[in-house]
Amino acid sequence: MKPLKKEDIKQEVFDLYDDYAHNKLDRRRFIEKLSLYAVGGITVSSLLSFISPNYLENLVIKPDDPRIDSEYIFYDSPEGGGSIKGLLSKPKKTSKKHPGVIVVHENRGLNPYIEDVGRRTAIEGFISLAPDALTPLGGYPGNDDDGRVLQRQRDRNDMLEDFIAAYDYLKTHENCNGNIGVVGFCFGGWISNMMAVKIATLKAAVPFYGGQPSAEDTAKIKAPLLLQFAELDTRVNAGWPDYEKALKLNNVEYTAYFYPGVNHGFHNNSTPRYDEPAATLAWERTIAFFKEKLK
Repeated sequence: MKPLKKEDIKQEVFDLYDDYAHNKLDRRRFIEKLSLYAVGGITVSSLLSFISPNYLENLVIKPDDPRIDSEYIFYDSPEGGGSIKGLLSKPKKTSKKHPGVIVVHENRGLNPYIEDVGRRTAIEGFISLAPDALTPLGGYPGNDDDGRVLQRQRDRNDMLEDFIAAYDYLKTHENCNGNIGVVGFCFGGWISNMMAVKIATLKAAVPFYGGQPSAEDTAKIKAPLLLQFAELDTRVNAGWPDYEKALKLNNVEYTAYFYPGVNHGFHNNSTPRYDEPAATLAWERTIAFFKEKLK
């Protein structure tokens, strides 16, 4: 059988995976529904393998890249999970102070894709910190299915405190100039929005397909926002009209992009939801935004 290609997969399969990845279906029900699309020589196992993440073969910046220093650190989150592990990445052997970026994972802990995004950020001249909100439960368990199970055991507002504490840690780091932004994906997009609500001194926030704050919370945002959405992501996009209305009402600086014909998770290059042109453009815009706002 020929290897599957993205074009072979119906949109309904991507929608089904999105429901599964966001805890709307348990694994048994997911497999049952997936089997409906195992036709014409396509098996359930081949479908499942194709749509599941392949992290190690898709790293953009390797952990030992000579241009950066990258290491795991622990910082205190007294209002959240206590001692939190994170990947700290910065330009190699730097003595100057760099702008900081908090990189926030999806709903499954600090997996290799998010670590890679942290390193990609450092390559661009920032000091980045990618925390693992699963640290109190033992950390990212090595696969996303178990990671989602673990993350459901934590309160999302407690996890928000962990990322606010990461901001506090990075702000006083000897290699940080004190100007800090945040970028997050899915759950991390919601965290990015909420950090803009909670941290008056945050300099920039870039939520990728993230859930939106209430109108009351939106009124508290001081940081400029760069909002990245996937056109086919009807679940997240449903909240955008109300959010945009509140942003305008409160004169919040924002720019929103909707990338045509792409799915939730289009930036994640480890799954077939990845769309290279959209992901490349979105990341270029993200870096340019941070360079402008975090001078």
